[in-house]
Amino acid sequence: MLAVKLICVGKMREKFYTEAFAEYAKRLQSYCRLELVELPEQRLGDRPSQREIEVALEREGQEILKNVPPDAYLAALCVEGGQMPSEGIAELIAARENSGKPRLCFVIGGSFGLSPSVKARADLRLSMSKMTFPHHLARVMLIEQLYRGFKINEGSRYHK
Repeated sequence: MLAVKLICVGKMREKFYTEAFAEYAKRLQSYCRLELVELPEQRLGDRPSQREIEVALEREGQEILKNVPPDAYLAALCVEGGQMPSEGIAELIAARENSGKPRLCFVIGGSFGLSPSVKARADLRLSMSKMTFPHHLARVMLIEQLYRGFKINEGSRYHK
């Protein structure tokens, strides 16, 4: 069974996001071993300097990389990444399931994004859209797309 690990900077507190995430996590139980790791976001003032942001991102990046299994395929969600249709997510899932290393890891950074070290380690840089979304909504959107990918692979009518 595929192991899917979501590494996210910041803790989801809003009930509507946590409930939506929990629903898709429950649905995914029969398709994969899902693990969620929430890492603390570095605290910055209201107007941080570019250097302060870089230092914070590097600290977050170190914690992220500590949580990425060495043999995992890493997808980093970042604005400069490429976009992928739902069928592409399904293909990615199938490829990892059929590989000798069935581990898939996704990273969602905090409000300032991801460190260059995380992006350098990533096997895939993925963007959800050219629009900007709250990071917690992106987490819900990602887990729904993972569920959709599994449903596409099984030939379900969920994806029309």
